[in-house]
Amino acid sequence: MTNTYASGTGLGGKVAVVTGAAQGIGRGIAQALAERGAAVLLVDHNADTLDATVKGLEGTQVASLLSDIREEGQAERIVAAAVEAFGRLDVLVNNAIATRAAGPFTEHSDADYDLVFETGPRATFRLMRAAFPHLVASGSGSVVNLGSSAGTEGQAGWATYAAAKEAIRGFSKVAATEWGPAGVRVNVVCPFANSEGAQLWERFDPDGYNAALAKVPMQRIGDTRTDIGALVAFLASDDATYITGQTIMIDGGWGMHRI
Repeated sequence: MTNTYASGTGLGGKVAVVTGAAQGIGRGIAQALAERGAAVLLVDHNADTLDATVKGLEGTQVASLLSDIREEGQAERIVAAAVEAFGRLDVLVNNAIATRAAGPFTEHSDADYDLVFETGPRATFRLMRAAFPHLVASGSGSVVNLGSSAGTEGQAGWATYAAAKEAIRGFSKVAATEWGPAGVRVNVVCPFANSEGAQLWERFDPDGYNAALAKVPMQRIGDTRTDIGALVAFLASDDATYITGQTIMIDGGWGMHRI
C-alpha cells in the first residue's frame, strides 16, 4: 500500500528502505526519516502492526511491504518495490533481526544461531548487495546498519545475538572501504532505546533494566524517534557525506569506552 502526502524538509527527494519498521527502533527510524521529507518503504513481516504504523505516518510519503527477509529473493524484491514506488533508492536501513531470549552460552542451540544469523547478517548482506547499484546511482548513497552493546560489550546471555551483530559490524567496515570511492557510505549505530523489547525488559527484569540504566551518564533511555531516528536521519543526509565506516553509540554515554 502507498500513501503520498506533502513531505517535510531535510531529506526531500531521498528514498529510504527500513526493515523491521513496524515497531520499536525501526518504527522510530522510519518516522524520523519520513518527517524530514524522505519517501520511505517500511518493510516488516507483521501485517497488522505494519498497517498501524503506516496509518500513523499520514502526512508523509510512505509505502509498505510485507516480507520474510529470511527467504531467498526477498532482498531483490524489497529493492525493486522501493524503486517501483518512488523511482530510486538512496538510503538503506537494516534494522530487522530476530533472536531467542537471553540464556547461558551452552544453552544456545543451532536453531537459535540459524534464526539470528538468517534474519540479521544474511538478510543485511543480501539487501546491501541488492541495493548497491541503486545507491551508487543516487550519487550519495547511505547504508545504516544496526549493531548492539550485546556484541561491543560482550553481554552475558546473548551469545548468538552478539555474534550476529558483530558480524554485521565486520562486513559493514569492509563495505565502507570498498564502496567509499563510489560515494556510498556505510555506518553502524548501537542504540539503547525505549522499544517494546526494552519495555518488556523493564517489566520482567526491573533489577537488570535499572542496573543498565544506571550506567547511562544521561540517566535516561533514548527515544526511538527523537534520539535514534534523528541520528539515522543525519547519517542518511547530505550533511554526513564524510562519515563512513563508523560505529556510533546512541546510548546516552553508556558505551563511550567500548569502541
